[in-house]
Amino acid sequence: MNPLLKAEQAVLGAVLLDPGQLSHLEWLAPDHFYRPVHQALFATLRKLRGNGHPAVEGEGPVPLSWVTDAVDEAGLHVRGLTASYAHLLVSACPRPAHAPVYGRMVLEGAIHRTVTQHAIRLHQEARAGAVRGEVEGALHHADVLTGVLTDLARRWGTEPRPVAPATSQTPDPPALPPAQSDQVAEDEEFLLSVLVERPETMGEVVDWLRPGDFADPVHGQLYRCLGALHHRGEPIDRITLLWEAQRRGLLADGTLSEDRFAAICDGVGAGDAEWLGKQVMRSSLTRTAAASARAVRALAEDEALAPGRLINHALHALGPLDEVRARWQTATGRPASRAPTTAASAGGPPAARVHAALTRSTPRPAPSPPGRLGPRPTPTAARPPSRNHS
Repeated sequence: MNPLLKAEQAVLGAVLLDPGQLSHLEWLAPDHFYRPVHQALFATLRKLRGNGHPAVEGEGPVPLSWVTDAVDEAGLHVRGLTASYAHLLVSACPRPAHAPVYGRMVLEGAIHRTVTQHAIRLHQEARAGAVRGEVEGALHHADVLTGVLTDLARRWGTEPRPVAPATSQTPDPPALPPAQSDQVAEDEEFLLSVLVERPETMGEVVDWLRPGDFADPVHGQLYRCLGALHHRGEPIDRITLLWEAQRRGLLADGTLSEDRFAAICDGVGAGDAEWLGKQVMRSSLTRTAAASARAVRALAEDEALAPGRLINHALHALGPLDEVRARWQTATGRPASRAPTTAASAGGPPAARVHAALTRSTPRPAPSPPGRLGPRPTPTAARPPSRNHS
């Protein structure tokens, strides 16, 4: 049993039985239908109405030409559409007057499907960007996804705003390929070595690099220790770092081993801390983008999640990426980019469309029986970076 398929058939059947129902479906677009044959038929029905087909203007029984003309025209754009299938659509509609409700079901399915598609694209671009060592593609697709969510919210008739799920679960970051993981770990160790050897370079990264940007939790903990020493104005060297690590319990719980500490503090320690910090943060941004995409996709694939909640939870899932992006822009000195918007979504759909989209199956005056056929549709704002490492 496929409720979405039945809803698509019911919408089309309602319009074939009563062409006047198209006036209540202005907010529904052909690409909101899943099946190509349904897309083509709905687009054709709208076209016939726009061309002033007699079935739309006339009164009384709906002429058979309304069906035959729709099948002939749609058949030019898609295969498999026959007159018998059109009559099957008619029989699939329980009540033509419920067309707006059936259309809302179709729109709901389209919202889940669209969000899933864009989340997959963001995830793919984030993974590819991690391999290429660039973040522009992931940031662009994150902007596109934000714009899509905003547009869908307006079509659905809700206000787009980030809302955390009742049972929020942070997805595990995607595993890096071995070669890439080794490179990221090497960059992180090298950066820590530079910061221990040349403490004055902490000022080059402390404003925008955070412990959570490190792929290796141990490296993140050591950076937190360095940040705490820097914040308190205390001297930084391998002894003070070891002491701070002990105070935070990293030695007692086995988080930090002697070998790992020696590998970092006995490193070369020569390099550009700012450049290395950007390397670490670039990796953090692509990982965060991939994790956010996975979270959005999981939400979109939950068929029990209402579209309004899906949109708002998805915007919340993109929040961590917006936070990392804001710090990345601070590090690189680049202005914040804007999520793309379409001209149609600038002011939202007309009020009449929103009202139609919100139509429920509320009691209404009984319509006259339909005539029988004749002769048999910013980035959340970035939060300012915190400087607290303690």
